[in-house]
Amino acid sequence: MALHIVLVEPEIPANTGNISRTCAATGVHLHLVRPLGFRTDDASLKRAGLDYWHAVNLEYHDSFDEVLEKYKDGRFFYATTKAEKRYCDFNYQDGDFFVFGKETKGLSEDILEAGKETRIRMPMSDAVRSLNLSNSAAIIVYEALRQLDFPELV
Repeated sequence: MALHIVLVEPEIPANTGNISRTCAATGVHLHLVRPLGFRTDDASLKRAGLDYWHAVNLEYHDSFDEVLEKYKDGRFFYATTKAEKRYCDFNYQDGDFFVFGKETKGLSEDILEAGKETRIRMPMSDAVRSLNLSNSAAIIVYEALRQLDFPELV
């Protein structure tokens, strides 16, 4: 098994490209939920992911419900500034999914309500609304990997 990052309707190709590079470096699976705010042949998407796309386990989905249906037994954690619990307040397991929303709006209220018990947030000052999507994904994934003692990584 592996950890999973789910990007629901990502808008900025450079963020998705950076996240794909993190996935290639860590063995984390990447799920992109349509509609995407860019074409997958976008030059900035490819540039940000460099030449690592071949090393990314990538799946496309037409809706978040499709992800939930396919991975019925998965544990899903929802990154949002609206969470009470911090990302480091949970004990992660192999196979967990980390769900991130679009850069401009985050996750929909419907998704957040359904996942209210496993919402996670990054502690930060009130000087900004949120952290960059690719930075947040990397921080959360590396915390999960740390808890799992970095399986299969050198």
